[in-house]
Amino acid sequence: MNGWVTAVLISVTVLLASWALLILLARHLPHGIVKDLASFLPDCVTTARRLRRHPDVPRRAKVAVAIAALWVISPIDLIPEFLPIIGPLDDVVVVALALRYAARSVPREVLLEAWPGNPDLMNRLLGTST
Repeated sequence: MNGWVTAVLISVTVLLASWALLILLARHLPHGIVKDLASFLPDCVTTARRLRRHPDVPRRAKVAVAIAALWVISPIDLIPEFLPIIGPLDDVVVVALALRYAARSVPREVLLEAWPGNPDLMNRLLGTST
């Protein structure tokens, strides 16, 4: 067998095994957390769009959130997306930092209203409790 065919077969096997492992590990997560994690980045993009249009959000917060949204949809990443578990980590960190920065000047009610996901997740992201 050619060397490249062997490399492709090994790569596909590793990819499938990592997906299977992730599925097994996901079954042990508390109820609801898988959905929250799966929808986190789309919720962040929705929040950025809503905050961009809101009149109570200062320009500097809109810019920070817009940069985070562009980072998420950009094909260039510090950590490649195809790496299991850690792939989207750079996106999550950038979004969390941008939302925490925006939270300094945006009313809490506006942030919670813009967040389409679980409000507890936004509270944890902002480092506050309900």
